[in-house]
Amino acid sequence: MIIKVIPAGPLQTNCYIVMDEKVKEAIVLDPGQDPDLIIREIESLNCKVSAILLTHAHADHDDGVVDVKNKYNVPVYMNREEEKYMDLDNSVYGKLPKIYDFIEDGDILKVGDLDIKCIHTPGHTKGGMCFLIEDKVFTGDTLFQGSIGRTDFIGGDFDEIIKSINEKLLILENNVEVYPGHGPKSTIIFERTRNPFLA
Repeated sequence: MIIKVIPAGPLQTNCYIVMDEKVKEAIVLDPGQDPDLIIREIESLNCKVSAILLTHAHADHDDGVVDVKNKYNVPVYMNREEEKYMDLDNSVYGKLPKIYDFIEDGDILKVGDLDIKCIHTPGHTKGGMCFLIEDKVFTGDTLFQGSIGRTDFIGGDFDEIIKSINEKLLILENNVEVYPGHGPKSTIIFERTRNPFLA
C-alpha cells in the first residue's frame, strides 16, 4: 500500500491518496481544497482512481470533490447524516451536488486487493466516518495526534465523539497507524496512553 498525503488549503487539510501498488488502483480521501494539486499528485502516481471517500462533509474536506470526480468519473461515498447537515448549515459544511452514494458502519469497500472497512464515528459531525485499511486508520477530524475533533459546530457532540473514539478506534491493535484530517500521523497505542482527552 502506498499512502500519499497532501495538506491542502488554508487549513492544511490532509487529503490522502491510498493506492494498492500491485494493481495501481487508488482511492482519494477528503479532497478538500487545491484540487489541481491533488490531481497532479494522482497523475504522478500513474494510478487508476476507483472512488472518493469522505470522512465528513465540512467544506475543508469536500470542496475539491466535484473537480476530482469530474476528472476521473468515480463514485463518491459518505454517510447519509452528512447530507442532512449540508442542507441545514452553510457556515462549515460544503455544498455538494447530489453526486454521492451512502456508506454505513461496517460496510466494506475495495481498492485493488485492499479491503476498506467503514467505521461510523459520530461526534465531530453526526455522519463522521473513519476508514480502516489493513493496519492504517484514516480518522478525519475525529481523532488527531494528542487531540480530538471540535464538537462546537452544528451536529457536534463531545460525549458522542469520546464514545466513538473509545468504542470504535481505541479497540484497534496498538500498532495501527492513525492518519488524521489535520496534522501528523500517530498510533493507537500513543493515543490510548498519551492523548489527554482520552485519559
